[in-house]
Amino acid sequence: MPLSHGSSLIIRDTRFALRYDEATSTFVLQVKDIQETDAGFYQCKVLISLNNYVTANVELQVRRPPVISDNSTRSLVVSEGQPVQLDCYAGGFPAPRISWRRENNAILPTGGSIYRGITLKIPAIRKEDRGTYYCVAENGVGRGGRRNINVEVEFAPVITAPRPRLGQALQYDMDLECHVEAYPPPAIVWLKDDVQLSNNQHYSISHFATADQYTDTTIRVITIEKRQFGEYVCRAANKLGTAETKVELFETTVPVCPPACGQARYGAGVVPFSSGPLIVLVLLLTVMRYVIRNAFSLA
Repeated sequence: MPLSHGSSLIIRDTRFALRYDEATSTFVLQVKDIQETDAGFYQCKVLISLNNYVTANVELQVRRPPVISDNSTRSLVVSEGQPVQLDCYAGGFPAPRISWRRENNAILPTGGSIYRGITLKIPAIRKEDRGTYYCVAENGVGRGGRRNINVEVEFAPVITAPRPRLGQALQYDMDLECHVEAYPPPAIVWLKDDVQLSNNQHYSISHFATADQYTDTTIRVITIEKRQFGEYVCRAANKLGTAETKVELFETTVPVCPPACGQARYGAGVVPFSSGPLIVLVLLLTVMRYVIRNAFSLA
């Protein structure tokens, strides 16, 4: 497309200007407010005779900051053990350099805190690999580009019991706990003797979701009776699998604090105590039992 002829501009664009220096016989083409479409080759042609001319070509390269393309990977939901590929494509000039990072500079599945390359491959993803990944494009022009990619990993439940054996005295309460890690969030149940337990006058069950993947579950055994001692099963299940762990509740002669501290039960009533008087009461009963036993043996 011709821009000028002689010392006159042909193109009607106020961003272009033509200047001629008679002393040096030099033509200068000026372009203001450079745009991406201005990039390309510009040719100066000087006619010497009717069929004879000389030319000179000049390439104009427009530096552009990186822009991450829409065909780059967005958020993913995958199952544990699957291969995962994260792609990041970016335009700009000069060609952007692509690097990968994780949130809080956590170690990447490939090792190290930074990986350079368009594609980040994870051969078999683990639940520890879930989180936010950053695709960063840089070429020295502007601030660079970045895309956040959230990778969610689905995995079967993993259960732990912080206290697998617990003791308590008759007629007192006791809390049994287990921690569940799973995604999607699992269905959680408590069982005893293969019977699923529910909230009633004997049991109180509660679940506390501490994060998307973590749940703490507690069953309170209320006013313990003889038949309530034994093994309890905490079971969790989602679409990827099932897991369980056992917690044993055994009988003790002395109440265990907590949750026994603060109450002693007599029949259907509840009498409040502080832990100090409760311990003194237990000691007095023990001493009295010893004195009575000795008195009968002497007689």
